[in-house]
Amino acid sequence: MTAYLTVMAISAGIYALLALGVNLTWGMAGMVNLGLAGFFAVGGYTTALLTKSGVAIPLGIVAAAFAAAATGAGVAVITARLRADYLAIVTLGFSESVRIAAANEIWLTNGSDGIAGIPGPWRGVLPPQQFNLLFLAIVVAVLIATFIVLQRLVHAPFGRVLRAIRDDEDVAAVAGKHVLAFKVKAFAVGAAVLGVAGALYAHETSFIAPDIFAPLLTLNIILALVAGGIGNNWGAVLGAVLIVVLLEGTRFAAPFLPFLAPAQLAAVRELLVSVLLLAILRVLPEGILPERIRPAVFGRQGR
Repeated sequence: MTAYLTVMAISAGIYALLALGVNLTWGMAGMVNLGLAGFFAVGGYTTALLTKSGVAIPLGIVAAAFAAAATGAGVAVITARLRADYLAIVTLGFSESVRIAAANEIWLTNGSDGIAGIPGPWRGVLPPQQFNLLFLAIVVAVLIATFIVLQRLVHAPFGRVLRAIRDDEDVAAVAGKHVLAFKVKAFAVGAAVLGVAGALYAHETSFIAPDIFAPLLTLNIILALVAGGIGNNWGAVLGAVLIVVLLEGTRFAAPFLPFLAPAQLAAVRELLVSVLLLAILRVLPEGILPERIRPAVFGRQGR
């Protein structure tokens, strides 16, 4: 049971990183990014290819962050003039393009067979349970560091400009802000976080394949962000943990539904998760921890 809970905590930490990365682009900058699985894959494949060739794991993770950031910046430049639904469609198409490329470029990604034997920190030296505990500590440390950096961005001038662009980018441009530059920076930083999450996933599971980066992953993270609270980093983390708890908790419904086939049971689990999330949003339409913006204070108090 301890091993199971440890693995679930690692999954929750990786989901939280994904939610934080999306929250920066969507929650703060207003750019709907449905391509998170693509950046997740870029990070995972980058570190997998590098570390299997002998590069140290920390360098592989850093390279994954830079590769995903560069990809994110390129996507942002291409989609700079798109808004709302059009941006969502294009980023989703980008994600699917990455997955299809990974499935077909056998010379690079080994195709649908995936890449196995990705090294992990002291894997094979430590017993499995100790390795999982060590990796959980690494994921928590990375999550805390990422959270602190993104929280600083929220309260920094950079974060205030992103929120201004989200609310009305034309007004932000009139105020003298280079909207395109801020969008590219936000997309790059958010994609870097997604790339780090992909790298951690690759080192934790020791295997990646194109099927892992299916659109369902994007849907789960979007649901986590909506349930937790868009625009709030605390809400992003809480929503990610909630999604993992719901996804895994519904597994225990199997003994109460013995008359269902495995495929039917999987569909019922997805339905239960959807119903529970709808119940949360019915009571809390802005999420459990909605964004709280302190109103600006003009002049001195008392005048």
